[in-house]
Amino acid sequence: MEDCNGEDIIVTPELPLEIIVYIQSFLHASDRKDASLVCRSWYYASQDFHFQKNLTFSFPASASSLELIKGLGRKSRCSLIIKQLDGFSMSRSLLLEVGLCLGSKLESLALPGSSITEASLLSLLPRLTSLRRLDLRGLDSLFMSGAFLSREEHRNQVRSALSGLEELDLSDLRYLSDLTFNRLTSCTPGLRRLSLAGCYIAFEFDLYRGCPAGVVKDSSALLSLRNLKRLVTEQRWTLVALDLSRTSITPDSLRTVAQVPDLVLEELRLHGCKELTDYSIEVLVKHQPSLQRLDISACTELTSRSVEAVAQGLKALTQLSLSRDWRITEKGLAELLSVSSLRSLDLSECLHVSGTEIVKGLTGCTPARAQLDTLSLKSCTYIRDFAVFSLTQLLGNTLRELDLTLCVNVTDLSVRAIATYLQGLVVLRLGLCKEITDWGLLGMVEATKCEPDQEMADKGPSFTRTFGNMGFFQPPRLPFEEKPKLVTQNDLQQFKQQAGASLLALNRLQELDLSACPKLTDSSITQVLRYPDLRRLSLSMLPEITDASLASVAWHCRSLTSLALNHCPGISDRGVAQAAPYLHRLQHLYLSGCSNITDRSLFLLLQHCDRLQTLDISRCKNISPTTVDLLQSRLPFLENVHHKFIETRSCYRKK
Repeated sequence: MEDCNGEDIIVTPELPLEIIVYIQSFLHASDRKDASLVCRSWYYASQDFHFQKNLTFSFPASASSLELIKGLGRKSRCSLIIKQLDGFSMSRSLLLEVGLCLGSKLESLALPGSSITEASLLSLLPRLTSLRRLDLRGLDSLFMSGAFLSREEHRNQVRSALSGLEELDLSDLRYLSDLTFNRLTSCTPGLRRLSLAGCYIAFEFDLYRGCPAGVVKDSSALLSLRNLKRLVTEQRWTLVALDLSRTSITPDSLRTVAQVPDLVLEELRLHGCKELTDYSIEVLVKHQPSLQRLDISACTELTSRSVEAVAQGLKALTQLSLSRDWRITEKGLAELLSVSSLRSLDLSECLHVSGTEIVKGLTGCTPARAQLDTLSLKSCTYIRDFAVFSLTQLLGNTLRELDLTLCVNVTDLSVRAIATYLQGLVVLRLGLCKEITDWGLLGMVEATKCEPDQEMADKGPSFTRTFGNMGFFQPPRLPFEEKPKLVTQNDLQQFKQQAGASLLALNRLQELDLSACPKLTDSSITQVLRYPDLRRLSLSMLPEITDASLASVAWHCRSLTSLALNHCPGISDRGVAQAAPYLHRLQHLYLSGCSNITDRSLFLLLQHCDRLQTLDISRCKNISPTTVDLLQSRLPFLENVHHKFIETRSCYRKK
């Protein structure tokens, strides 16, 4: 092809839409959104059905949301979370628009923090013919009167729409009674998942135990065990998940539910059910051996007997949470880790766990063992370097999430082991591990310190401070008296030249928590935190870091959506000015207690970070309320602004 001057013009053919879709499949959602602005074909590719699965839109009830709902009418499927609905005309109009535009396309609807009326909901539900999940948690305004769905015609309308509903969330309802519960669940005959977490349920006694035989009465005050059992019995062929967390369920009540004939549960959540005992867990395991996901966290009466029962009876278990079960010890953990199907284990705040039995279970003589991808040892203060070193070697091929928050005995040796053996980690939490230093993150050995084998060598008798101090023996230095040797420029040069086990090796990280590790400085933060896929980062309460760390993090971690810098006194407007231009995706920023942050930083955020949803500037005393108001009015997605005590200094000056 030639132009008017006779010169050849090379025409580049357009890529097929399928190729563009394939290219965009490698992008994060926020990158795809930016790519859709390139041209029309890239926009159409970004709207492909492959990218629209499980898409949830969350927004408050407002006039601007009406246009959003109309735009969603072009989607083939979608889910909504609508906040702050009430009984006024705006909310009614919004729900009416949802029914008209999305009636046959809406798969999931959640209404948190709302106070809608029965009339508003009943005008919407009959239109939602494709609804699969309904979340009514905390909507006491619907159930307070006890008249919800009391009319047969309303029940018939709702029943025809909700006949395909699979998930129903009725958590945190104070006024859920037998009457309203039966009316609602009679409209949902094929439930697979039911949540009653935090509801007031009469487990302890039957309110109408003294009724004549054959007479069934429903309570107008509380949901009873009898009616819960009735529902489970009627829908036993479809029900696979039940959440009774934070209820007063007793051992006898749990046995009653577990023994329903032909009921085969796959998931059961009992978080915070403080009445449960080891016997009740043993009965549960006996009657529901097909459980795959079990949450018995914060059940403070449970001991290691429950762990042994789970290990012996639940051979298909994939997820187990024992968090805050303070009476659990090491006993039974070795057998638990021999369950080959186990993938996720939460032992956070199990204060007597040291990791010895976990290691034993993973190195047992049986060929089958757990292939954990998630392990939480948060607040297990007996965990030491030896256990971490062993676990990293044993789980190196599978582990993707590791939580060692508040494991106060973990040191740089553990960090080096993690960087060496767990290079597939996606989430790493080391908050409040106060012995971690720059040397650990850099993967280097401090020159003044010796290796572990040298530390354990026989050096003769050692004497404690209580032995006496008469001039013959010098008392040992306590850990809090020792200060780490600072990293010098020569050390950093050596780090760049050698291939060590530094945290740089964890190049797949999407979340990292180093908060309250006070021995970390700019020396390691600027050299190691270089993760292109990192989404969430916490550097709170690091008194030694400065603007240099913030600028480096922003330059090397441009995918950040959440950044916590609370109580970092070295962070100032200068650091925000250097970082903000590279933090376009930032949605949550925490700067509480950063006293050197002023109004200038807020103007920079307004200019560069227009996706902000949460901002914490509490105790930033150089920020004016006027600037905060301006920020809230200009940023379209900003919902939560925490700004306590920002006027203290200005008020003091006026006085």
